[in-house]
Amino acid sequence: MSTATSTIELQRVGTPPHEIEEGSPSPEGRHEFPVLPPVDGGKDAWLFLGACFMIEALNPDLPQPGFPFAFGVFQNYYTTHEPFAGSNNIPLIGTCAMGIMYISAPLVMGMLQRFPIQGRWSPIFGLLLMCLSLALSSFSTTVTHLIATQGVLYALGGSIAYSPCIIYLDEWFTRRKGLAYGVMWSGTGLAGVILPLLLEHLLQQYGYQTTLRIFGSLIFVCTAPLVYFVRPRVPAAQRSHTKPFSFAFVISPRFLLYQLFNSIEAVGFFLPGIYLPSYASSVLGAGNFPSALSVLLLNVASVFGCVAMGSLIDRLHVTTCILVSTAGATLGTFLLWGFAGNLAVLYVFAVVYGLFAGSFTSAWPGIMREITSVRDGSSKADPSMVFAFLALGRGVGNVVSGPLSEALVPM
Repeated sequence: MSTATSTIELQRVGTPPHEIEEGSPSPEGRHEFPVLPPVDGGKDAWLFLGACFMIEALNPDLPQPGFPFAFGVFQNYYTTHEPFAGSNNIPLIGTCAMGIMYISAPLVMGMLQRFPIQGRWSPIFGLLLMCLSLALSSFSTTVTHLIATQGVLYALGGSIAYSPCIIYLDEWFTRRKGLAYGVMWSGTGLAGVILPLLLEHLLQQYGYQTTLRIFGSLIFVCTAPLVYFVRPRVPAAQRSHTKPFSFAFVISPRFLLYQLFNSIEAVGFFLPGIYLPSYASSVLGAGNFPSALSVLLLNVASVFGCVAMGSLIDRLHVTTCILVSTAGATLGTFLLWGFAGNLAVLYVFAVVYGLFAGSFTSAWPGIMREITSVRDGSSKADPSMVFAFLALGRGVGNVVSGPLSEALVPM
């Protein structure tokens, strides 16, 4: 894009933010605005991406929730310590957190698109709501209170804080959009390595009340200074002139086909992370740390997988990238975990699965590009809304995987 001039114009009917360019002529009847920062690079774009990476790492977000992956540590603590030991609904805390953040995505992103000026403040509002929920959950004495605070309220806060990252990223990155998504989502893998170890240590040393308060403070201290950089490239007032978007893409055959396979992939994606530690301990006789190491390796590998897939999606067709992810995850499961008679083979599987299955959602920018470029009834599809409905489909797959896994595991 050219940055030779100091004005940018929008037609009165409005231009989508990701199509706005600098240096256009200034014909009569158009609005003039200050020059916008460059896309695909520059200080502002990288600061935005760095802030999104940190929010991704510390918050419950989409499409791969970081903190709920670490909820297994809390779940193990709650089931073995008073006042929650013996309660039947403890797993509902994590289920509510993951389900709500997925299912609420279309509603939250739709509201932020409908009210762009007010939505500029949603990251700090969501952050405060998350910290409040953790503070309230530290006073909980029943599982019902934990479900309402650490489950429902925390997930809503995380969804509100994180959704602007998706909406604004479409403005900051165009040619390198896939790589940007991959870098941002790699924060989930990093969180999956650090958070379980940190939370396990804090829970054993200080108990759940102090741990929840420390973690809430950590989120605020690490994220609040970065919220300023989670901002639109196009000013919020200017965004209010954008064209209305359509939901027709939701029922288009092209999107429905992508959504079908997206949901099917989600049915199986979450299960290895749940069962790897128990498989290592019960079948292979591993201790606590060797068992937990299997999940840590999976999460580390997903960091590199997300970045690599994000780079590929900028160069290859989305179906090719999905094929690479699916084939690698499927073959790894059948040939490695299926014949894992010792920890070494199981660790190799964890790395392979993290690289391929963990990178699947980094192909979403390709799906978003495909759907928004179609010249039919879905031509007005907004990229962030395509993302939101993909997240909804992934949430459906996640919900289905729970009962399915219970039916498959022998009693």
